[in-house]
Amino acid sequence: MTRTLTVSDEVRALAPGFTHVVIEAYDLVNGPSTEASSALLDEAAGRLAARLDGRAPHEDPHMAAWRETYTAFGSKPSRTRNSAEALAKRALADGGLPRINLLVDLYNAISVAHLVPVGGEDIDRIQGEMRLVRATGEEDFVTVASGEEAVEHPDAGEVVWRDEAGVTCRRWNWRQGPRTRLTEETVSGLFLLETLAPMPVPEAEAAAAELAELLEKFSPGARIEVHAPASAGAPA
Repeated sequence: MTRTLTVSDEVRALAPGFTHVVIEAYDLVNGPSTEASSALLDEAAGRLAARLDGRAPHEDPHMAAWRETYTAFGSKPSRTRNSAEALAKRALADGGLPRINLLVDLYNAISVAHLVPVGGEDIDRIQGEMRLVRATGEEDFVTVASGEEAVEHPDAGEVVWRDEAGVTCRRWNWRQGPRTRLTEETVSGLFLLETLAPMPVPEAEAAAAELAELLEKFSPGARIEVHAPASAGAPA
């Protein structure tokens, strides 16, 4: 792996049941959403509805575990939902899932179908090591507000992903910053699947394998490596 991902001891203590699976992919082909990627999103919404069987997304045990963890670091999970729960709510609503671009559609489909937070980062835009830490509150998070670039700061104690330049995703997996997101120009991507107990690790591995297959299908010739699951105390 060209990029090292580490989880701090503070986060490990907060969520000892946390596991993440990383997919590293090069020579990708991205572009606008297609009929095929749109169909995958619709199929994922159907798989989600069957999985929930009439329950709300937050009633799923895995989503409940994320809500407990968000509460533990001071976030209000009903207002700032983890990315999988937020997508699931949109998938079940009349408007359905958003179409962003091809690569984002693929990982959003996996997130919804498996009800697991999945993120995508442009490897060429990451600066140095990626770390999951509890913020001091002084870190920079560059975002966009009212069409203009703006700098926010996470709350002290908030769990964030960051690199050497600053925060890349706030409240664990709630909101990604634009600096490292996957754009239509992206050719190298790092995809991160994040789980908490009680989701079995093999289920996370199955979701990662399905995403890797989709990346291979939509980017023929891409170099893709799925890394073994890493627990909260181990680098990936």
